[in-house]
Amino acid sequence: MTSGASSWSFGEDDARRIDGILTGFLRESNARTALIVDRTGQLVATAGEPPAFDPTAFASLTAADFSANDQLARMLGEPEFGALFHQGERESMYLADIARRVILVVLFDNRTTLGLVKLRVRATVQDLNKVFTEMFGRTRTDAPRVESGFLGDAEDEIDKLFGA
Repeated sequence: MTSGASSWSFGEDDARRIDGILTGFLRESNARTALIVDRTGQLVATAGEPPAFDPTAFASLTAADFSANDQLARMLGEPEFGALFHQGERESMYLADIARRVILVVLFDNRTTLGLVKLRVRATVQDLNKVFTEMFGRTRTDAPRVESGFLGDAEDEIDKLFGA
């Protein structure tokens, strides 16, 4: 999968690595869903329980939320907030910066605690940082060339892999 306006490529091996990291995190933290959203608001990957909402709109709002909080951080004299937490009565979400270009979004309920999510998310963020830093380091010319008809089939397969 290739991100449209971005200069980084997202291959099948990358998808497997990301899915493995997210699936392991969900198992260890007992969170429901993990999503990767790029800073432009595009949904990159999902793992766990499928969201019960429009993931496209959610990804856009998540990116806007993270961007707004970056501005608030600067007003307070911080370069950024590396993580955000939103708590509801039954549902909560934790957002963490990955390689300054994408956001890890963790959705969880009362089956787990914020403490456990925060404990397990640290290693996950480190692992994802490695994967995404490698991906961002590649140029488009490093990516294998594929026919456009193949891309649709590949995207369908990746969607199946992530349960979309």
